[in-house]
Amino acid sequence: MSTALDALTAVLLLAGAAFCLLGALGLLRFADTLSRLHAATKAQTLGLLLILLGAAAQVSPRYAVVLVLVALFQLVTVPVTGQIVGRTAYRTQAVRRPGLVLDELGERLRRDARARGEAAGQDSEGGDAEGGEAEGGEHAGS
Repeated sequence: MSTALDALTAVLLLAGAAFCLLGALGLLRFADTLSRLHAATKAQTLGLLLILLGAAAQVSPRYAVVLVLVALFQLVTVPVTGQIVGRTAYRTQAVRRPGLVLDELGERLRRDARARGEAAGQDSEGGDAEGGEAEGGEHAGS
């Protein structure tokens, strides 16, 4: 049993290290931001989970609980961080937009901008003459 467990642990640790290495290589080799982000999140997360699983197989259950918590924390935070970094890259023009197959974020940002523009137009018509003149002056000078 001990030999089989040691062999399983070795396979898990080596596979996890391989995924981490491939994620690091992808981070260095991929050309665009979204591909690099994909390599940094997917491969690194899988690599860490395999390493944690391999380590959990060797420690007592009391310590394995801590490793499970680390894995859960990783699974919760990496997608959120990836989303934030991806949106920031998109908004700062670091994403090659012609390479996107479907640009849902661009459509949503345009829709939100139109809604804000319509709301600003209604606000300037509705009451505050000073705000309306300032906006009108800015647009007329452009």
